[in-house]
Amino acid sequence: MYIVTHRTLFFTITGILLAIALGAIAVFGLPRSIDFTGGSLVEVSYTNTRPTIDALTQNVKQLALGEISLRESGVNGAILRTRTLTPAEHEKVLTALGSQSGTTTPAAFTELRFNSIGPSLGTELAKKAVYALAAVILAIMFYIAWAFRRVSKPVSSWTYGLIVVVILFHDVIIPAGFYAILCHFTGSQVDSLFVVALLAILGYSVNDTIVIFDRVREHLHNNEHAKLVEPFELTVGKSVTETLGRSINTSLTVVLALAALVLFGSKETVDFALVLLVGVIAGTYSSILLAAPLLVPLAKRLDRVDVGGKKRK
Repeated sequence: MYIVTHRTLFFTITGILLAIALGAIAVFGLPRSIDFTGGSLVEVSYTNTRPTIDALTQNVKQLALGEISLRESGVNGAILRTRTLTPAEHEKVLTALGSQSGTTTPAAFTELRFNSIGPSLGTELAKKAVYALAAVILAIMFYIAWAFRRVSKPVSSWTYGLIVVVILFHDVIIPAGFYAILCHFTGSQVDSLFVVALLAILGYSVNDTIVIFDRVREHLHNNEHAKLVEPFELTVGKSVTETLGRSINTSLTVVLALAALVLFGSKETVDFALVLLVGVIAGTYSSILLAAPLLVPLAKRLDRVDVGGKKRK
């Protein structure tokens, strides 16, 4: 009952976190990778010591390719992002990346990957990513409204679906805000893996929320058969308490696995694991401290439930 009774405190914390996340997105933005804007990506790994990023940037800028992004990759690697390159320009870029500053000896390196995506395809992929996120949220909302269709008292099934939309919005904005900050300080960009991480977070979060909602439904069903009049706030509080251990233990195992990926995984999946890690923590927080407590004020406002659990006329 502590969580439901002190729900105003948790709602305030949620508001602060959302304000920080939205502020980060507004100020720093979410820079899109070539997956969504189109362009070319060249990643190389140097055999010996990598030339300085400043020196490599100066070499590449001499090719007049327009706006470029060049950053470190691991200990001896570098990643270049630029507009779509022609085969001839690709060869010139490799030559520039192999030029050792202050010496005539070329810097030995191996090209790890070269990806090139047209602008139109990138724009299409960006639109499909947004559509996928919207479709998943709507599908989850309608499914929950249908799954809880037999529980209309004291809260309608659509109230459960509405709360899930609010929760999913929270669980997308928080990791997106975190990633905006990460991109600002590390030079990372939003790619297809970021979208996959958000979709995975949506599925994970709604699973945890449904467990709590289902326990609420079970108590309401039992109370109805036993003809027991119980305050709705008490019913929600019991449901949260009974599922608290399960939610924390499940999330903890996932957090430990993701932390291992962040610390010991390959550099290609570090950002992906970080977004998932933040999303799982945010999803656990929202499921326990936001989803169930939201039932009480929404029930009072939308379904006009009094403290005794009966619907007012």
